[in-house]
Amino acid sequence: MLILRSSPASPFGRKVKIAAAICGLSDRIEIVMGDTMDPADSLRSQNPLGKIPILVLEDGSRLYDSRVIVEYLDAAARGGRIIPVNADARFPALTMQALADGLMDALLLLRYEGVYREPAMHSERWLDHQRDKVKRAMMVFEGAPPPHGAVHVGAIALACALSYQDLRFAGRWRGDYPNLVRWLDEFAAAVPAFAATAPPPGA
Repeated sequence: MLILRSSPASPFGRKVKIAAAICGLSDRIEIVMGDTMDPADSLRSQNPLGKIPILVLEDGSRLYDSRVIVEYLDAAARGGRIIPVNADARFPALTMQALADGLMDALLLLRYEGVYREPAMHSERWLDHQRDKVKRAMMVFEGAPPPHGAVHVGAIALACALSYQDLRFAGRWRGDYPNLVRWLDEFAAAVPAFAATAPPPGA
């Protein structure tokens, strides 16, 4: 049995869960909660960075981060399920994943600033730097959403990034990015695992 260390609200963990479902591997994975803020959590021995997600293999070896894990899942499903084999499709999908992952990183940093740092310690310059990353990435995706019907690592990562904004930032993005709203609705309708992996209320 594979073990996935994650948390219900983690967009990167959700990305792995959706990938596993599309690859037909969900029944081989046990999900174990990880608390990145708990020094006693074994996360730190499983990943020196103490970050999630982590995939613990049957032999005890560990894979991190999400990009490595989803590539492992695709290979375990004999390839081509979520990472295109053909170079013409593969590298655009991987590049889209990189941009969506960077979007999620910036969103998480904005969230952590509000939750873990005292208001007097906030740096508006630093916050604006992250907000600009979010805006630029969202504008790129608004102008060129994933192709209709695309269910690859780039599309999965983007769906998780948009949903994380619904969870943590009250969905304020929706008024400015109508193409992405339509795209996310289509993705959710085509990929049952998207709804199945939604964070529970209060996550």
